[in-house]
Amino acid sequence: MAEPARSIDLIDTGPVFNAADIAALNARYDVVSTADMLCDLLTGDLAGRIALVSSFGAESAVLLHLVAQIDRNVPLIFTNTQKMFGETLAYRDTLAEQLGFTDLRVYRPDPALLSARDATGLRWSYDPDGCCEIRKVEPLARALRGFDAWISGRKGFQAKTRTALPRFELDETDGHGRLKINPLASWTKPDLDAYFSEHKLPRHPLVEQGYLSIGCQPCTSKVRPGEDPRAGRWRGWDKMECGIHVSEKPGEEPAF
Repeated sequence: MAEPARSIDLIDTGPVFNAADIAALNARYDVVSTADMLCDLLTGDLAGRIALVSSFGAESAVLLHLVAQIDRNVPLIFTNTQKMFGETLAYRDTLAEQLGFTDLRVYRPDPALLSARDATGLRWSYDPDGCCEIRKVEPLARALRGFDAWISGRKGFQAKTRTALPRFELDETDGHGRLKINPLASWTKPDLDAYFSEHKLPRHPLVEQGYLSIGCQPCTSKVRPGEDPRAGRWRGWDKMECGIHVSEKPGEEPAF
């Protein structure tokens, strides 16, 4: 008697999320509060598959506090470009400890890439896109391997590149079809200030000096009256984003 045909186990290598999933999520959570949405995501099907990414910048404490109220064990990723302000590194340690996060993961640039492409450490001065790619974007790509979703702290009011920011986006930079979540997309500056006051959260020490958006030290300057919060980033360059939040398309500069 012939043996029955064996079923073949297949490994699904396709994207985890697609455009239809993103549309459904944006519709589902359209009028749900930020806290309730985060609770659903962190304790539901995405539990163990999601990471929180933070720059520990001017407004980062709000999102960190929201997440900490739900799950302090969620992996918290920080990319240390090795060009950061010392104040940022100290703030990172203080805030992560105060909020009780148990899994802070720090990623740094690949030493081989630095040696090959930024041996002098001055690439920021003539090619800020290239500097961001090797010091920030590539390390984050490594950090997110193994995760199907990640949480970003972007807000729509921060710059003209973010005005139509949705709560959910599709991150296709590595073909994984990863879910990118922007819980604070619709929050305003007064919303953030009120949350800081209500929960007595510590401010980044550079905020009171006029740094309203804080990245790497060489490419961050104080914001002048009337400027948008990110005007102090890459001043003098036609550049608004580091590359992490730029979708990769054929013929364009890679996001990672």
